[in-house]
Amino acid sequence: MGKIITLANQKGGVGKTTSAINIAASMAILDKKVLLIDADPQANSTSGVGFDPRNIKTSLYECLINDDLNAKDIILETETPNLHLLPSHLDLVGAEIELINQPNRERILKNVLEKLRESYDYIIIDCSPSLGLITINALTASDSVLIPVQCEYFALEGLGKLLNTIKIVQSRLNPELEIEGILLTMYDSRLRLSNQVVDEVKRHFQNLVFDTVIYRNTRLSEAPSQGKPVVLYDADSKGAENYMEVSREILQNNDGTKIKNSEKIINLEENE
Repeated sequence: MGKIITLANQKGGVGKTTSAINIAASMAILDKKVLLIDADPQANSTSGVGFDPRNIKTSLYECLINDDLNAKDIILETETPNLHLLPSHLDLVGAEIELINQPNRERILKNVLEKLRESYDYIIIDCSPSLGLITINALTASDSVLIPVQCEYFALEGLGKLLNTIKIVQSRLNPELEIEGILLTMYDSRLRLSNQVVDEVKRHFQNLVFDTVIYRNTRLSEAPSQGKPVVLYDADSKGAENYMEVSREILQNNDGTKIKNSEKIINLEENE
């Protein structure tokens, strides 16, 4: 049964979508069957793997509001072998309002994904930069959450709010939800501030922080404009190397070397 990992951070510009695309693609290159779910109305993951959102007729939105629709029927094959996409569309903006009065509204995405688990090794969900109903659905449906954190001054701002939301989901909706890890992104070794952020995050969260750090890389910025993951755009780039490393780290952590569950339940008082 496939593992579902949500990438979430309500702060924009932290490399969340870039990480979702490139972790999914790197896992696929490593011979895992992967489904990337674009749960952001901006549809950047959809365009980032080669599809024009304007040409998407049926998307995650329809899966959430139409019980009769089979999600398997709208999944798209990408240029990357082993990587499939459940696309997004601007219509997803309306889903938050349309689902508000639905019974078990936080578990609608979970019901959609239960039918897909058996077909994939990993399901990666890219969420919008918010803690709205769609993100709550994603966390409720997931086995774990991966948190990208930018190596800049404001990186830790709002992280407490996200961790608190995760704690609420753990206690009320999904007690099995774990922290897959905190991924430090946009690292520039030349900047003292970047190194300070890395040290601070590792001091607070210790084993929850991935060993791999994602460096700032021009190729990473260019790849989405070509509709390709960086591993296809420039496999020799630092960005491609970093995401292959963190993907191997995730795979290794899920092959019997995972952090104990007790260590993945966050004590907010200790980390404030």
